[in-house]
Amino acid sequence: MGALDEGHYHAEIDNEVSFELGFETQPETLAIQDAVRVLLQGLGEDINREGIKKTPFRVAKALRQGTRGYKQKVNDIVHGALFPEAGLEGGSGQAGGVGGLVIVRDLDLFSYCESCLLPFQVKCHVGYVPSGKRVVGLSKLSRVADIFAKRLQSPQRLADEVCTALQHGIKPTGVAVVLQCMHIHFPNIESAFLDSTSQGWVKITATSGSGVFEDGNADVWTDFWSLLKFRGISIDNAHRRSSGQSWCPSQSCGMPGQANSAMTNAVNSILKSLGEDPLREELVETPSRFVKWFMNFRNSNLEMKLNGFVRSRIDTRSPSGQVGNFNDGICSELNLSFWSQCEHHLLPFQGVVHIGYHSSDGVNPVGRPLVQSVVHFYGFKLQVQERVTRQIAETVSSFLGEDIIVVVEANHTCMISRGIEKFGSNTATFAVLGRFSTDPVARAKFLQSLPDSCSAGR
Repeated sequence: MGALDEGHYHAEIDNEVSFELGFETQPETLAIQDAVRVLLQGLGEDINREGIKKTPFRVAKALRQGTRGYKQKVNDIVHGALFPEAGLEGGSGQAGGVGGLVIVRDLDLFSYCESCLLPFQVKCHVGYVPSGKRVVGLSKLSRVADIFAKRLQSPQRLADEVCTALQHGIKPTGVAVVLQCMHIHFPNIESAFLDSTSQGWVKITATSGSGVFEDGNADVWTDFWSLLKFRGISIDNAHRRSSGQSWCPSQSCGMPGQANSAMTNAVNSILKSLGEDPLREELVETPSRFVKWFMNFRNSNLEMKLNGFVRSRIDTRSPSGQVGNFNDGICSELNLSFWSQCEHHLLPFQGVVHIGYHSSDGVNPVGRPLVQSVVHFYGFKLQVQERVTRQIAETVSSFLGEDIIVVVEANHTCMISRGIEKFGSNTATFAVLGRFSTDPVARAKFLQSLPDSCSAGR
């Protein structure tokens, strides 16, 4: 029937289990797990709670997989991957293994930001000009880029390290690297409640060149950009090394304040376990920045966050006690911004929330700001998307009436920064209460009203 036979299925599961058991006993993994428990306790979490009991191991596994580049060497990949390729047989020109420009475009990578330890996405474009009648296997360009991406990085360092490694490894006439990077811009809980229009992503393009590409004004760069321009890259957006630009949102918030020392020590322990030096200049403030961001998700009190709002159910029936035409009274609050933290991997996810409800007079009885506050309250804590969708639906039913439909659309960082690396995926969850749960026409009417341009904050 197209499914795996039972024996093969169990063999696959056994292989995964055996890998985890061996991985779990390694000293670096154990140290990261201990550090994660300290961080969870700093949030006021019960580390034995069912949802997060295995979180320390899951985080350790994701971090070590995501920084495996520290244990890999470029020569191990490039060695043996150079192939003879003739150039032009006379006359003038450039082609083949002598001077013909080669570009590999749209390599999807991810890396961990050295300033805040959050993952960032990378669209990588690598080009080189062969020399010595030799070309390199194209997949090796991707693998070399991935080695340096799987380390704590900044966009410019990543571009420079990939460029330098390829120049030394394959000895071409020149190498060009262009990185389009996206870093999640996660507001703190106070600013989110005050301003719900915060941008979801910070974007930057970093470039690096060696050999004939070392001069940024060289003609060969014009050829390179021309071959990329239909990919939406503009040379005007390229980040120059001399600009002194700080790209990580955590650095735009100024110096981090005093942080919990046990938690910062835990982050230092994680850095060491990954093979980094916590005293490296770019990493000195990283533990404090991470803890400051992480504390956004500590347990809090609903009544305090909602300014003491006392919930009272609204009766949506007409004065005569008869229910009117339900479909005529469907109202909505669309594109409510949403930010949260996955409790399974301690990685952020963000997007938008759409809420539909019934109102005979077409008026939101409490106003959009309160509805947005409910979304933020349930978002700013360790969560799973299925749970937060249900919690939002149950809470807004207290003041918007019992007929509620909620759709949450979100991009999950854990979908790109672990072994699966599913770039561009988006998750939608759905909750229906009251008549929305029994009326398919009403559900369809609301869902058809959702804006096509929604991309969950991207």
